[in-house]
Amino acid sequence: MPRERHAVATLDELPPGGRLLVEVAGKSIGLFHLDGEIVAAQDICPHELAPICKGRLGGTTLPSPPGEYRWGRDGEILACPWHGWEFDLRTGACLADDRKRLRRFPVTVEAGTVYIEL
Repeated sequence: MPRERHAVATLDELPPGGRLLVEVAGKSIGLFHLDGEIVAAQDICPHELAPICKGRLGGTTLPSPPGEYRWGRDGEILACPWHGWEFDLRTGACLADDRKRLRRFPVTVEAGTVYIEL
């Protein structure tokens, strides 16, 4: 089945570091502006089906030598408000369980308009 393209927002509505919830074809979708990249994810946590897109945006610890803690990826990690499960918005991967992933959708930006494909 071919995907349908939907205009969902303008870049003015989604500034860098911003997020926006939209309804498209009966689905709630979160849009996130991550350092020049727009990411679209379905507003459902794959752990317990919670609405995730209003969850905390933060970072995570990065690989580092023993005894050191490095923090990074600020604004790229989305935490579910129900149980705190964390997901990488750029890949959809769960940080704790690689079998769980956010459902993401292809995004394009043309002339300041954000489009997603469902």
